[in-house]
Amino acid sequence: MPTHFTGTRTEKRTLDTFIKLTRCTNSVLGELSTRQTTGDLTPSQFAVLETLYHIGSMTQGEVSSKVLKSTSNLTTVIDNLERDGYVRRERDEKDRRVIHVHLTEAGTRKIEAVLPNHVATLVEIFKVLSPAEQETLGELCKKLGKGKEAA
Repeated sequence: MPTHFTGTRTEKRTLDTFIKLTRCTNSVLGELSTRQTTGDLTPSQFAVLETLYHIGSMTQGEVSSKVLKSTSNLTTVIDNLERDGYVRRERDEKDRRVIHVHLTEAGTRKIEAVLPNHVATLVEIFKVLSPAEQETLGELCKKLGKGKEAA
């Protein structure tokens, strides 16, 4: 449904595009949630485990930046992952203010258990787009996400 905003052509086009982008994102996330592709992990917990699995140990600030969550929100997420034995924290020996987050063996097993189904579901959802359309969408999202940096 297009916007009912009565602004300029540019404003209407921008709002219409934003609505489509938001609905698309919500639709895909809703489908992933319905299919429970992350098991009993929250989307934020899944993002942290997936990041540590693919990139390796990093500081809490680096994890926050990678998963696009505030450091205060991420503290709670990591608290819960640590409670469940999926990650462990370690203070930096040179700078005690810095906390490194490491994936445990249990965390590795957990992400390896849920990741294949998650990826397979995404592949199925994205089949409505051709490979070229997926590439184009990816580039456009990257450009929009980087904003002024990309200009």
